[in-house]
Amino acid sequence: MIKAWFKSGTPWVWLNAAAVSTCLIMVVGVLGLIVVRGVGHFWPAPVIQFSYQEPGGPVQTIIGEHIDTSITPAAMAKSTGHIMADDEDTLVQYLIKTGNRDITGADFRWILERNIQQQQTPAELMVVERREWGNFYGQLLAVKESGKIIAAGDQAWPAAQARIDQALAIFKEIAHLEKKEVGAINYSLEQLRLEQKRLELNNRWDAAAEQRLAAEKAELEIDYKKYQTQLSELYRQIRRDSLVATTEGGKEIEIPVAKVVRIFQPNTMSRFDKVWHYGAKLVEFLTDDPREANTEGGIFPAIFGTVMMVIMMSIIVTPFGVIAAVYLREYAKQGFITRLIRIAVNNLAGVPSIVYGVFGLGFFVYILGGNIDQLFFPEAAPAPVYGTPGLLWASITLALLTLPVVIVSTEEGLARIPKSIREGSLALGATKLETLWLTVLPMASPAMMTGLILAVARAAGEVAPLMLVGVVKMAPTLPLDGNYPFLHLDRKFMHLGFHIYDVGFQSPNVEAARPLVYATSLLLVLVIVGLNLSAILIRNHLREKYRALEG
Repeated sequence: MIKAWFKSGTPWVWLNAAAVSTCLIMVVGVLGLIVVRGVGHFWPAPVIQFSYQEPGGPVQTIIGEHIDTSITPAAMAKSTGHIMADDEDTLVQYLIKTGNRDITGADFRWILERNIQQQQTPAELMVVERREWGNFYGQLLAVKESGKIIAAGDQAWPAAQARIDQALAIFKEIAHLEKKEVGAINYSLEQLRLEQKRLELNNRWDAAAEQRLAAEKAELEIDYKKYQTQLSELYRQIRRDSLVATTEGGKEIEIPVAKVVRIFQPNTMSRFDKVWHYGAKLVEFLTDDPREANTEGGIFPAIFGTVMMVIMMSIIVTPFGVIAAVYLREYAKQGFITRLIRIAVNNLAGVPSIVYGVFGLGFFVYILGGNIDQLFFPEAAPAPVYGTPGLLWASITLALLTLPVVIVSTEEGLARIPKSIREGSLALGATKLETLWLTVLPMASPAMMTGLILAVARAAGEVAPLMLVGVVKMAPTLPLDGNYPFLHLDRKFMHLGFHIYDVGFQSPNVEAARPLVYATSLLLVLVIVGLNLSAILIRNHLREKYRALEG
């Protein structure tokens, strides 16, 4: 009976179903963890005031957010040096985000549950998000302008909010002037310097050229001084205000408004206030630049860099993959050489990605980029232009990495097209090229899109090769801006995958960076899903369009 059951193949069907179900559960579990931790990162948590007393010590006041709870068995706790009572089975510890790193030297602290005398959530406790030194937790006392108190008591909170809103508006204007106006002037000055050196190398530097460049440089310097005057005045305005606050230990400190991003009192916030705060934090996460060693602020440069690199990679890999597949299927003589090429293409798909990164660094950056600099940009020497990692070389390297996938998928699509369609087209008088261009390739386009979908899914998540050919921790400018030629392929860029690696493993403040890792991971998954969905919609449209011909 058992033997017949095994021969029927039923056990293997169930085993296969169980394996697939287990994989699906694990994938859903991982995605669920990322979603819960990532989405919950921006929700304002209550600020708790603990009365804490260690054995034989004084009562302390600890203020912060309850981040995590650790439960350790008694035997394990004793082995790590903790003193346990006979009736204690477990050791419960709370991880509290206390902030105030500039005062205490640490953002987080573990406390024992058994030493907590009391915990409260006073309404007056506030959270100050700062541009440096992380969050501040305490109570607001007063607002100062140029060293003089202008609001205290009940009037301090609305005055503080007004001054912070004013400072944020000034910061926005400063960022515009520095990145757009002053940045454009610096870029133009650099281009004038390179033009002068180019003319000198070509023996075309004369009095007329010198006079022309001097006049252009003088105009730029006039504009530069004008913007510098505006910036000096804006910085003077933003530095005059400060907040007076007390810490958990009663210490009074001043916080410059110029270093404050926002203040809020989570213990008094209504549900609507929390939703509004959540939305503001989410928008900041998606649109702002990083700060605090990438553990605070937004990740817009990483989003932009990831999408830009994937689009460029797709533009590069698609024609080369399609041309290679068409040649192998439609023109190459089917023999030993062709089979050998197909084996090589399939083997290339299994090469570790870091090998592609080393090849890209050695060939594309040093050899190809170095020669391009010598031929077309000698005036920039010794500083490299294309002889250094950048967006172009990263895109080409990933295109090379994903090329086998596009070739295989396209060739399979070409093989599925009935021979009768080709013969019918030729019988009607079309040439082989016309048959290929007007009939065969359109019908194989869904397979091409399938290859592109697989290529995008792999390329968007790659990190190892990008570390060698263009990705950096912090890119000062985006590869796309308003300066000619607008798309700067030689610039380095940020990437979501590398951002996750950097924040999760290279951050000096691991506990503060952990929630951002989940949030960025969730965003990377959403970006990949979005890119794939776009390609899938196009593929499905093409598949429906040519379904009748395939039939």
